[in-house]
Amino acid sequence: MLKWISGIVDSNEKEIKRLSKVVEEINRLEPEFEQLNAEGLRARTGELREHIAGATAAMKQQVAEAEAELEEAKRLLSQSRNDLEREENNRQAQRLQHRRDELDADLQKENRAALDEILPEAFAAVREAARRTIGQRHYDVQLMGGIVLHEGKISEMKTGEGKTLVATLPLYLNALTGRGCHLATVNDYLARRDPYWMGPVFHALGIRVASIYPQQAPDEHSPARLYDPDFDSGDSRWQHFRKVSRREAYEADITYGTSSEFGFDYLRDNMVLDTAQCVQRPLNFAIVDEVDNLLIDEARTPLIISGPAEESAQRYQVFARLVPRLRPGEDYEVDAKTRTVKLTDAGMSSLENMLRRDGLLKSPNLYDPANYALTGYLESALKAHAIYKRDRDYVVKNGEVLIVDEFTGRILYGRRYSEGLHQAIEAKEHVRVQRESMTFATITIQN
Repeated sequence: MLKWISGIVDSNEKEIKRLSKVVEEINRLEPEFEQLNAEGLRARTGELREHIAGATAAMKQQVAEAEAELEEAKRLLSQSRNDLEREENNRQAQRLQHRRDELDADLQKENRAALDEILPEAFAAVREAARRTIGQRHYDVQLMGGIVLHEGKISEMKTGEGKTLVATLPLYLNALTGRGCHLATVNDYLARRDPYWMGPVFHALGIRVASIYPQQAPDEHSPARLYDPDFDSGDSRWQHFRKVSRREAYEADITYGTSSEFGFDYLRDNMVLDTAQCVQRPLNFAIVDEVDNLLIDEARTPLIISGPAEESAQRYQVFARLVPRLRPGEDYEVDAKTRTVKLTDAGMSSLENMLRRDGLLKSPNLYDPANYALTGYLESALKAHAIYKRDRDYVVKNGEVLIVDEFTGRILYGRRYSEGLHQAIEAKEHVRVQRESMTFATITIQN
């Protein structure tokens, strides 16, 4: 046991030694960057970008040529005149696809090597920009955190240790590729606050930073802001935040946003009929804040895009009237952990009698195939009545049921529960039951 623990300690010491050597390189560059004027500091960004472009130019050309060959193979495949020709063209397209993927992987390796080579200069530039613009200088341990994040590892930092400042280092470095970077925050407030706080740092380096966040008001659609020190919004909180389209926000060098907004935009892009309507660029580099929350706690929470289905308000209203007559513990049992409700035999009998009196049962047993459509309304009504509570899970405002984010307590405008649950809650609260939705696209963080 002691030997195993000793191995972990030795491994950590080796890692810290490795990181310390890089930090020493960054510190040696500090006097040089302190001597640069504003134009000289910003010019370093262009120089670093040129270095990356030069280091990867040959491989980029090979990838472009492979992509052109693949597109031609796909064209020939679509014009195949018979099964034999189609089979041969398909094999050729698959070979070229594999070749293109291999070259793209090689390009990523070259890209990573180029970034690692300029990391000390890039981090030194960010440290100097932060010192000049917001009066904060990255400590050595924060530089280590930035290196770890750049390498795709988890960096554990406590509240108040400067996570927002640390993130500027790998974000700037990876933004130099021109392919965009994302930072996924845990809530919509941080998705706006962090890029606004760090906006002056990035602007001093010639880097554009934007924010995307969930709808904050009923008349606001796909909100996005770009940090622009020359713009005055009239709002002292976000004075230099300029409204932009989602596409322009994604075209910025760095984009902050909630994980759900990144996910929903990804789903919408996969639903468009014309790729010109897509807002996101190909994914490149991302940092995830509160990684345990997102990749563990919320990993299986689905993001769903839905649309209206058939009208069924009356059925929801019927079950919203009947379910409260059932007795908790006797007619149904609640599992708070899994957020499920199960009818007991007594509850089943009581409900069947009520439905029979209302003339809704087409056969004696509720779970007979003839009554199958009713079971969905029942399950939604039970959940709405026994599990989902007003002013905790949702609020009712201006005759509308609005979901409350369980992690932040903020209202999620424009969001609705799926699979009939939202309609069941509307019926329970005696507000207008909106049309049920059907799922068009869904994804989870895990997928």
